[in-house]
Amino acid sequence: MKVQNVYDKRGNAFKVILKDIAKHKSLYMMFLPAMLLLLLFNYLPLSGLILAFKDVNFKQGIWGSDWTQPIYNNFIFLFSSDSALRAFRNTIVLNGLFIAFGVFFEVSLALLLNEIGNKRFKKVTQSITILPYFVSWIVVGVFAYNFFSTDNGTINGLLASLGIPRVEWYSKPAAWPFILVMINRWKISGYGAIMYLATLTGIDSSYYEAAQIDGASKWHEIKYITLPLLRPTIIILTLLQVGKIMNADFGMFYAIVGDASQIFSSSDVIDTFVYRGLKQTGDIGMASAAGFVQSIISFVLVISSNLWARKMDKDSAIF
Repeated sequence: MKVQNVYDKRGNAFKVILKDIAKHKSLYMMFLPAMLLLLLFNYLPLSGLILAFKDVNFKQGIWGSDWTQPIYNNFIFLFSSDSALRAFRNTIVLNGLFIAFGVFFEVSLALLLNEIGNKRFKKVTQSITILPYFVSWIVVGVFAYNFFSTDNGTINGLLASLGIPRVEWYSKPAAWPFILVMINRWKISGYGAIMYLATLTGIDSSYYEAAQIDGASKWHEIKYITLPLLRPTIIILTLLQVGKIMNADFGMFYAIVGDASQIFSSSDVIDTFVYRGLKQTGDIGMASAAGFVQSIISFVLVISSNLWARKMDKDSAIF
């Protein structure tokens, strides 16, 4: 009897779903392309995780290749490499710096743009700040090299004109976290400020009018009205960035750092490490193991940071 009740409930639920699809046919048709893209590029590739546990042989193919002995051998090889551990560390540290400085610069830029009264000047300024986002990382890499080159770099040329010895930037790994953060912020801050600016424009102006009547300064308006109302957006966008903390921007790091091995100790990340490993050894299993570890760590970070956000403010959590 219980089995029959379960069957009836499932049958009724299926009918409800079919009726809903028939009723909102146009909406489901709009959703269909996005669903297909999600399946093709996000879910079907999950089958490739099997490569992390196989000794890949191109003649035998993915499914015909032998399993590694032991089954986690690729992970042992990955974590036994000092270069791999260094790449994991650099990925977390650099992405953490990008997130921290990103929130500060993007919120600050959004606040500044929001205070511009002249609409035409505001549009021009916003367009100028967004423009670097559309510049290719290859072009940015060329700019960076022209700035920091030892012999012909702009910075060293300026130092030489002042009688100061030239600095060999590409042999000073300690300077590159700061350099990479500044380049990253120059390129992305304008684009990242759009979401914060959209939130700011949606704040009811009556809050500010009441504050002005009470004699509040501009700083107090920002501190007690703007930032508290902006807080949910900051938390949500930060959580989304934390979910990608293990995925370094390969285009950025390879275009700017390239094969400058002298600064790898502070600038080599997982993506560039795996790329060089594939070029030199063709070890797909090790690369897949690195990707698998990236995904696991990102998943744990998203869950834990979302739990923290839920404790701080339930409305700010993603789920």
